[in-house]
Amino acid sequence: MKNKLEMAVMASLTLGLAPFTLEPHIWKQLLNIYYGRTMAGIDWFDLFMHGAPWLFLIYVLGTMILKKKVS
Repeated sequence: MKNKLEMAVMASLTLGLAPFTLEPHIWKQLLNIYYGRTMAGIDWFDLFMHGAPWLFLIYVLGTMILKKKVS
């Protein structure tokens, strides 16, 4: 499980935060959703691609916590 955690953290910090300019691209997409701005199909795809590593990280951390509670 430690290997998956390392991979999830690395993916979140690289792909999840790319491009490394003033603000990460995923943050811009989340703000678009929050403010109700219209988004094209490519923007939804972009949100999925930048959000997938974060969802994987949440999944790995959740399974680690649940395994620790069961044991």
